[in-house]
Amino acid sequence: MTFFALSSYTSIRKVYLETQETIIIEAGDILPEICGSNDENLFVLEEILSTRIFSRGNELVLGTGDSKTRRIFRKLIEELEEYVRAGRRPTADLIRAVHSSIIENDQENIQLLRDVSVNVPGSYTRIFPRGVAQARFIRTIRNYDVSFAVGPAGTGKTFLAVACALEEVVSKKKRKLILTRPVVEAGESLGFLPGDLTQKLNPYLRPLYDAMQAIIPHENITRMQENGIIEIAPLAYMRGRSLQGCVVILDEAQNTTREQMKMFLTRLGENARVIVTGDITQIDLPKRNASGLIHAIKILREIREIGFTFFGASDVVRHPLVRKIIHAYEIESN
Repeated sequence: MTFFALSSYTSIRKVYLETQETIIIEAGDILPEICGSNDENLFVLEEILSTRIFSRGNELVLGTGDSKTRRIFRKLIEELEEYVRAGRRPTADLIRAVHSSIIENDQENIQLLRDVSVNVPGSYTRIFPRGVAQARFIRTIRNYDVSFAVGPAGTGKTFLAVACALEEVVSKKKRKLILTRPVVEAGESLGFLPGDLTQKLNPYLRPLYDAMQAIIPHENITRMQENGIIEIAPLAYMRGRSLQGCVVILDEAQNTTREQMKMFLTRLGENARVIVTGDITQIDLPKRNASGLIHAIKILREIREIGFTFFGASDVVRHPLVRKIIHAYEIESN
C-alpha cells in the first residue's frame, strides 16, 4: 500500500482543482438539454476535448485541462446554452461544428450557426442546420435565385432544399413548388412501370416526398398537390416552359446531360428560384464526363449571381458509419 504525506496530497489536490473548470447553469431545464439523452452529448464533448466531463446538480464540470481547453469548454457551453434558450436541441453534429468554429476563431460561422433556421408554417418543428455547410446552403438559397448544392449522400442537400422551398410556398412568397429529376436508374433496369405519369415518377421522386413528409403533415402535401401548388414535372417535359413565381428543385442533377441542364436552367422566369442538388461521385450515366452537373459547375462558377455550396464527407449527418463509408470510397478512388 502506498501512503502520501498530507502536504503532497494537498499539493496534488490544488493542482487538480486549478486544472478543473466548473460552469454553473442557473436555469434547471437548460443543463439536461445540453447533456442530451442519456448524456450522449457529454460523450461527444469528452471526445473532442479529450478529457472527462460530468454533470453535478446544476454544474457542468471539466475534469482536467490546460488553460486553452478550459477556455474552449467555457465558450462551447456558452454557445450551446444560447441554442437551448432559442429552442434548439444540441446534436453531436452541431457540437462538433461549433467546436471547430471556436478552434478556428471563426466568428462568422459561429454567428451563422446561431442565426440561420427554416420555419415552415404548419410544420412539425423549426429546422436548424446541423453544421456550417448546411447553414451556408440555407443562406445561399435565400440570397440567390439559382443555387447549387454538391456533395456526398447524407449531407442533407435534398432535405434542406425541400424545407426552404416549402417555407417560401407555404408562406405564399412563391406560388408553386415544382419537383423534378432525371429518370435514370441506378445500375439496374426496373422495366415497365404501370400507372399514370405521376405514378411512374413517384419511385424516382420518393426522397423528395420523404423530406416533405418529415416537415409537414401528409394531408397538407396531398391538398397542395390537388390544388396544383406542388407539381411533379418530368425533366424531359420542361422544355418550352417559363417558370414564374415558382421554386423549382432539380434533384439528382449529376444524372442530367449537358443539354438537359442547359434546358432546365434556361426555364428560369421572373420571381423564380431554382435549387439544384447532386452528388458527382454517384453518376449513373454511361459516361461520367457527360454529366450536366459537372459541366455546369465548371462553366457557371464565375457567375456571381449563382450560389454554390460544396459538402464533404465531414458534413454527413446521416448514420455515423456513412461518413466512414464515403471516406473509404474516396481513399479507394484516389
